[in-house]
Amino acid sequence: MLSQILAVVIFVVMFVEIVRERFPRHLVALAAGGLTLVVVFLVTMHSWPDVWKALSFESMAETTFWYTGAHGSTDMNTGINWSTVLFITGMMIMVEGMSEAGFFDWLCLRLAKLVDYKPVPLLVCFMILSAGLSMFIDSITVILFLAVASVRLAHLLKFDPIPLIIAEIFTANLGGAATMSGDPPNIIIGTALGLSFGDFLRNTGLIVLVSMVVMVPYFYFCFRKQVQSWDPQAREKVRELDPWASIPSMKRFVVNVGIFGVVIVLLITHARTGLTVATVGIIAAVLTLLVNRWPLHLLRRVDWKTVLFFIGLFLAVSGLEQTGVLEAMADGIAHLTGGNHAIVIVIILWLSAVASAFVDNIPFAATMVPVILSLSSGMGVELNTLAWTLSMGTDIGGSATPIGASANVAGTSIAAREGHPISWGRYCKYSAPASVLVIAISMGMILLRY
Repeated sequence: MLSQILAVVIFVVMFVEIVRERFPRHLVALAAGGLTLVVVFLVTMHSWPDVWKALSFESMAETTFWYTGAHGSTDMNTGINWSTVLFITGMMIMVEGMSEAGFFDWLCLRLAKLVDYKPVPLLVCFMILSAGLSMFIDSITVILFLAVASVRLAHLLKFDPIPLIIAEIFTANLGGAATMSGDPPNIIIGTALGLSFGDFLRNTGLIVLVSMVVMVPYFYFCFRKQVQSWDPQAREKVRELDPWASIPSMKRFVVNVGIFGVVIVLLITHARTGLTVATVGIIAAVLTLLVNRWPLHLLRRVDWKTVLFFIGLFLAVSGLEQTGVLEAMADGIAHLTGGNHAIVIVIILWLSAVASAFVDNIPFAATMVPVILSLSSGMGVELNTLAWTLSMGTDIGGSATPIGASANVAGTSIAAREGHPISWGRYCKYSAPASVLVIAISMGMILLRY
């Protein structure tokens, strides 16, 4: 009982400090993870095996960690999910290589030129671009360069960039929900449950497609008047910009985009080839580092703080799991629903959405994966159905507020840095109703389909 109480206290304090943002979140997570290992497992439980289980180093020594064969693996390792850590790190390195090659600057300018630098069509195109890229690239990375590009174009064309940034953040999270590689919660859910890129695309991808049909008109009607005031003379000056001038080396551009294409093919086919996402991440990193002239420079540009955050987070969650707290939580949900599968789905969806609106959806997803595993085994609910429910709840609920997802924090931080702070009121005025709409669509489609 004492170990359970301590594990809960450590985790709650970590959550509170992440929300308060007084300290860097990676340091908070690492401190919580360290306290879990020392205070919960060693001091209270006197268990070195539990420490080793939480660190989960032995998982990387297993053949199935790198290659699962034709049928994949659904085994979930307690503790640090090294598949998630390696995949995210590899994708970060690949994206930095693409950024150095000028791919993202070229893409934004090319798209702006395609719509003749008109702000309203630009709003629609950037929403679709944000969703499309987030299906394959981490949504945080997509927002990092799209927000900067939006601010630069807004300054050149003399319009308010905040509507673009709000719409881009929401559609990045929405697009990221469509695949396993898009949003960090999906990476955690997919690697933990042995799901593939195609599994997500056929299930959450369909929900996202229907939701995008609703969300693009929604944000268009919300913001079309706010971005219409532009200066015709400024537009004429911007027309002189050449998208190809943003590419420092055509050879590097082609090679890095080629690597991106190879990695996307590997992700789409990994269920058939048997390559795990950890292997795909390593391939992405190695290829990028080999073809770039300054590999150490690329490594220094990687957001290692996010990698450390994931490691600390997984350790803190392992304290809840190995002491039985999450199993008790699953039993409580099962008792509350009276064994009704439909009610379980509704509770998981809305609980995930509401909680992810106010706390970072990454730790919440990591916490809930063992819970849905317990619910599936205890109540007989289809595990994959719960996975899609948790995915949509965390991804979309996290879009409702400025602090709900890492992409939101990144986008609003860039806007503030560039002189366009986004207030909670203005952000939630548009994103909160949009989140409710998408969650309602998700609930209807999940209940009807499964």
